[in-house]
Amino acid sequence: MALRIVRYNDPVLRKKGEPVKVFDSALALFSEQMVATMHTASGIGLAAQQVGKALQFCVVDLRAADRDFEWELDGARPPLELFMPLALANPIVTVLPSEKTVYEEGCLSFPDIRGDVIRPDVIRVVFQDLQGTSHTLVCDGLLGRCIQHEVDHLNGTLFIDRMEKKVRTGIEKEIKELAKETREQGEAEAGATGCSEK
Repeated sequence: MALRIVRYNDPVLRKKGEPVKVFDSALALFSEQMVATMHTASGIGLAAQQVGKALQFCVVDLRAADRDFEWELDGARPPLELFMPLALANPIVTVLPSEKTVYEEGCLSFPDIRGDVIRPDVIRVVFQDLQGTSHTLVCDGLLGRCIQHEVDHLNGTLFIDRMEKKVRTGIEKEIKELAKETREQGEAEAGATGCSEK
């Protein structure tokens, strides 16, 4: 079952996620729902905040993307099909020495809004899987960028925060319109349930 993706200006997108402490069937189900939601929206990554939960948890799936990136998982290079879709609990990213790259990013919480973002190319991410087992993934290119984007979400940082001022200025009108739509939708939902916040 696909979940509802929250849009920009929803307060949960600015919340730092709580650590995942329980690795059980409920987490596995949540992971499945997040993957289904990501695929339904034609995305390659999704963070818990984007479906309304402030949790240190995200999913990534680049099996359908161009393989113009390298990866090493726990010291080996297994086929992507063996470990994706990938669920990352409590991920910690370390930037490794590398060039910074510019790439036009989008975000499922910002429909139809895209902009150039500069990020380090090579990262190492230490995370836990759905059983709580720790892993280390070193990667670059789109995979490294996708993980950085999602881990930012887990800490309340959005891709628009990473944009240079001139890039952000170019899409500011669309961002403000989206924020207004989100606010109005929230007000309408609160009115429908009879609980309005003043």
